[in-house]
Amino acid sequence: MQKIPAVSDGKHMGFAWGPGDILVYETLHKASGSSFIHEVRKDEDIYSPILRKLFNESHHIFVGLQTIREDLPSKSRKPQFVSISKNYRSVIRACMEELQQVSVCCLFQVSILLAIELIWNLCEVLFIDAAPAGSLLLHLLDWVRLHKADVDEKAREVLQSDSPAEHRDYWDVVVSYVLQGRLDEARQMLMKQATLQPAARNMYKLMDTLLSKMPFFNPSGTQTLTEFDVKWRHWHEEVDRCLQDNSFASNKHLEIICKLLLGDEDILLDHKELLGTWYHFLVTRLLFCHPTVKPAELYYAVILLVWITGDQNGVPEPLDSILLAAFEFDIHQVIKDCSIALNNWWFVAHLTDLLDHCKLLQSHNLHFGSNLREFLLLEYASGLFTHHSLWQLAVDYFDHCPEFGRVYLELQIERVPLDTERKALKVLRICEQRQMSEQVRSICKIMAMRALRNNRLGSALSWSIRAKDAAFATLISERFLQDYCTRGTFSDLDLIDNLGPAMLLSDRLTFLGKYREFHKLYEEKRFTEAAKLLLSLMTAKIAPRSFWMTLLTDALPLLEQKEVIFSADQTYELMYCLGELTSSLNSEATGTDRPMQVRISTYSLNPAQITVCKIKAF
Repeated sequence: MQKIPAVSDGKHMGFAWGPGDILVYETLHKASGSSFIHEVRKDEDIYSPILRKLFNESHHIFVGLQTIREDLPSKSRKPQFVSISKNYRSVIRACMEELQQVSVCCLFQVSILLAIELIWNLCEVLFIDAAPAGSLLLHLLDWVRLHKADVDEKAREVLQSDSPAEHRDYWDVVVSYVLQGRLDEARQMLMKQATLQPAARNMYKLMDTLLSKMPFFNPSGTQTLTEFDVKWRHWHEEVDRCLQDNSFASNKHLEIICKLLLGDEDILLDHKELLGTWYHFLVTRLLFCHPTVKPAELYYAVILLVWITGDQNGVPEPLDSILLAAFEFDIHQVIKDCSIALNNWWFVAHLTDLLDHCKLLQSHNLHFGSNLREFLLLEYASGLFTHHSLWQLAVDYFDHCPEFGRVYLELQIERVPLDTERKALKVLRICEQRQMSEQVRSICKIMAMRALRNNRLGSALSWSIRAKDAAFATLISERFLQDYCTRGTFSDLDLIDNLGPAMLLSDRLTFLGKYREFHKLYEEKRFTEAAKLLLSLMTAKIAPRSFWMTLLTDALPLLEQKEVIFSADQTYELMYCLGELTSSLNSEATGTDRPMQVRISTYSLNPAQITVCKIKAF
């Protein structure tokens, strides 16, 4: 616990890092003598039920991404990477929509997800899809439209009104459609106004013609970029002639639209509120001024925009800084700024992993050994390990970190609380699949000790066998034998009956298994085999000396059978074992090695009868 010196009001503060980046600190009030413990979690998002869906769904996408073969040509892999990127975005969008439906208190998380999707979508356009000139603007238009959905809400209000063309927001909707390049929808809205103004029908028809003739590049068509550029310039000149001819001078709204189509900077600045953001302004200006913009020209377009809007002296917000870095094609700055601005590692870990698969981060290694991708994945997975269920997802992330993933997994897996046997089995299976023998032994020992404390001998023995812990298996076998001596029966017969090769783990466990086998032979009236096994347990020194008297007592019913079970040699071996037991007991009792004498007349008795008499006399 680190302590901070007292300040003027008599308060003291200390802090310590707990498991999973949890900061615990204490504040002492000298006057009242009371103290408070506060818990501050770093990755609070993992405790949100809806955001847990984001982590679960993205985990499946992540695992699928790792299966894409690296030896495939880039042309074959690129569509797969774009598809995976869209899958990630669809998961973000689904969680965001669900959060919006839950309650107002989730607005902060919604705003974070909105920013995440905005950044991811732009990175997809610029880095993953790497759209060339012509296609680039189309992708940027889709990007703006997706993240400027308030236009559609306003349009619905206008269209659902009694007289849409007279609604106060009518012209805002028309202009917004034009600013987003949604010219077909703008034309449909203008038709409603044209029906109300028969005298201006020709003017509206001319505007409709200009809007319908505006060319858009078709990546899948046969037209080259140069041919498209020529066609666009001809259209642009036609719009300019209409403006110069004062074709829309009598209608200020249509004149504004005409100037927008020409990319008039003053008119664009007048509609900054409808544009909403600088990046919408940027895309709209490119649409009407430079539709064949190349990726390398984007940053210069941003600089020009800053100069036009006069915002060069302002301090950019974190989101603006990230988007500016993306337009500058500075991937590492994007990742760095996102790591600082966002409240968890999910975004940077998954985006960096995808960019790394696209071979866009190959030149960037960290000074402390791991590359950027692995570092971020390790941080993200470590955070997941603090959650009671999400820790299972983290295992796959560690598996795909070739340099330090194994080390992190070994450290983190030991911190998973083994609350139930079911959870312990899950952890154990993970360790066994990865040949983590030390962790396997540790888990099994913990569970075996817990079972032993709760007097669950069968479970304790099972765990000790899995741990291959001979000493602990011996201890538990002794407990089984003690219980047998006390109660006269074995518990957990199913386990003991099916020990198989596991009984060879220790001598005491071997004896336990074989002694149970003797009982089964006796119950099945296979007396000869039972007698042979019983004798071998003593002569082979497997049975503990303290248990010999029990074994000799078990031999009595076999010795008293009408038919001869023990041969003469076997009987003499029993007598020898009895003598050894007698000698050891005498040594303990008198401190000498003098054996106890048992005098029995042997003239009229066979060896079996003599043995019976000696055992009973003993």
